[in-house]
Amino acid sequence: MSTHTTTVWPGQPYPLGATWDGEGVNFALFSEHAEKVELCLFDRRGRREVERIPMRWRTNQVWHCYLPQARPGLLYGYRVYGRYAPSEGHHFNPNKLLLDPYAKDIVGSVLWSDALFGYRIGAGGTNPVMDRRNSAAGMPKCRVIDPAFTWGDDRPPRTPWHDTVIYELHVRGFTKRHPDVAPWLRGTYAGLASAPAVDHLRYLGVTAVELMPVHAFVDDRHLVEKGLHNYWGYNSIGFFAPDARYSSTGNIGEFKTMVKTLHSAGIEVILDVVYNHTAEGNHLGPTLSFRGIDNASYYRLVADDRRYYMDYTGCGNTLNMMHPRVLQLIMDSLRYWVLEMHVDGFRFDLASALARELHAVDRLGAFFDIIHQDPVLSQVKLIAEPWDLGEGGYQVGNFPVGWTEWNGRYRDAVRAYWKGDGGMLGEFASRLTGSSDLYEHSGRRPYASINFVTCHDGFTLEDLVSYERKHNEANLEDNRDGENDNRSWNCGAEGPTQNRHIRALRDRQKRNLLATLLLSQGVPMLLAGDEIGRTQQGNNNAYCQDSELSWIDWERAGEQRELLAFVRDLIALRRRHPVFRRRCFFEGRSVNASGLKDLTWLTSEGTEMTPADWQRPNLRHLGLLFAGDGFSEEDPRGRPVRDSNLLLLLNAGAAEVAFTMPRTPPHARWQVLADTSFATGHRSDGRYYLSGEHYPLPGRTVALLEQYRGRSPADTRP
Repeated sequence: MSTHTTTVWPGQPYPLGATWDGEGVNFALFSEHAEKVELCLFDRRGRREVERIPMRWRTNQVWHCYLPQARPGLLYGYRVYGRYAPSEGHHFNPNKLLLDPYAKDIVGSVLWSDALFGYRIGAGGTNPVMDRRNSAAGMPKCRVIDPAFTWGDDRPPRTPWHDTVIYELHVRGFTKRHPDVAPWLRGTYAGLASAPAVDHLRYLGVTAVELMPVHAFVDDRHLVEKGLHNYWGYNSIGFFAPDARYSSTGNIGEFKTMVKTLHSAGIEVILDVVYNHTAEGNHLGPTLSFRGIDNASYYRLVADDRRYYMDYTGCGNTLNMMHPRVLQLIMDSLRYWVLEMHVDGFRFDLASALARELHAVDRLGAFFDIIHQDPVLSQVKLIAEPWDLGEGGYQVGNFPVGWTEWNGRYRDAVRAYWKGDGGMLGEFASRLTGSSDLYEHSGRRPYASINFVTCHDGFTLEDLVSYERKHNEANLEDNRDGENDNRSWNCGAEGPTQNRHIRALRDRQKRNLLATLLLSQGVPMLLAGDEIGRTQQGNNNAYCQDSELSWIDWERAGEQRELLAFVRDLIALRRRHPVFRRRCFFEGRSVNASGLKDLTWLTSEGTEMTPADWQRPNLRHLGLLFAGDGFSEEDPRGRPVRDSNLLLLLNAGAAEVAFTMPRTPPHARWQVLADTSFATGHRSDGRYYLSGEHYPLPGRTVALLEQYRGRSPADTRP
């Protein structure tokens, strides 16, 4: 390493991070408790540390300097000096190279060795002492970027919440096995932006992709030593840098091009973000960034022994949202992704951890206050995973106005209902109609509920109907990991089977679950690959499986053409009928001259459900009559929205039910739009049903009928 020869100017304390201004680069790093900071510069490959520059200027706890000769592409890191006193919360160790929390680009990966840890266990195996090995060789490096990019006329689609259909996908897994994507683009941002990938999304009709974590993250040491990887990426270390593993070019412009391409197709981009913890883990974890920069500021520490971390996340640490600089870090990161990367929203992992003031979850905490008053962030899509692992962390229904939530109660109720569990009818009905019991009291709308049956965490749809037990042996944890209560049903055999009756039943159950999801009030979220029967062979916790077990097998698309078309048709049907995309909850009141209510719950006799009917523990079928002709909402121009009267019939029991067509409105004729008892999801006889006639609703079936208003062809009568 050479002596200091670079010209250095004082620079500015803002903005934080490394900022290229066209003439040089300003560096700024927050550390409240540091005593000295060095900026470390590296050669082009990041293998040799060529210079250490003392950052002599400090303003408002921000260390800063300006290098007039620096250019984009420069690799750098930091060494921070101060007290090494773990019991007081301080882990300063200048032997450890540290990543800039504001780095816009991070190159290289963590090469695990004991040198990455800031401590050694002292004599007697008890108190930790400072480890003096240099960690630079095993550390990735920060890279200065040139943010210039030609966005042209890129505009956010701004799809209204009630019109949104979300598709959750993994950037790598989505195209890694796609035969029509160029091999060198598979598994990358460019792959997701390729024509075959975009064509599939447009074919389905989804309006937004929700990308599993793309912030730079770390593969855990214990996984690497087993030959596994942190495939899901919920182990962030850089909140501004798109992970380089998903880049085919090594240039962050590739991510921007992906966003621009998806926007051109009318598809929004939502990021799954992990601001609740970092990859540095608990008190025994590595020193990679925050811990070495200012541990006592960045993390929630145990009050009476500050060596240890408050762990509301199950990942060893929790970011300290009560510190203003940590709040600033998160807000700066969010604004960066919106303003510079043009993303359209965020799904916050373990969002309850972000709301904890002192110990309790506070839905009116500083985090929410700041977002609500922010002119940028208050206008994008905000989705909470409304739980964490701490006491009182399950907060479904308790997030503020302006937020939507992953509705775990929806998932559980829909799974249990179609599994055939008794006593589920009332709970299922609440979830089907937007969960007003969770959201209406606070002034929120049906679209506050993000409805899902499957997501990245748990069984895929194929596995939900094929396995009753998890099969996670590939994770090398003796099948101890993953959820045991999956509310799944294998339809008569565990795993793959050649029994055609079981296979047919599984296919029908998939159609039932998808139809329920896409015909419910709220915002539906599909898991990528469910539309073509993706399987993880019963693994319900594939977080460490960066392999064909997790990647979408596109060859199944040919085998599952009917399912794929069924999903596409359901999304199109949802888009065509605004009654499934209501912006207000049902009120149960008459809305037209015939006295029809906005929603009427029906028995199989075609009469309105009574309180006694709702209490019948063995009842597994019901009907919903939607008054589309009395629909009272308006379009963006203030024009009234009209729809047809629709009848949704559901039967989770095994036996067929002769469902009487409702007598209100009188003399109505009903035509079938969908019936999941058919492999295509459609009846082929073309007949219609009159008020008072019976519709043969097979066991384990969803049927949707529309009141027919045209002249009936003579040959449609039986």
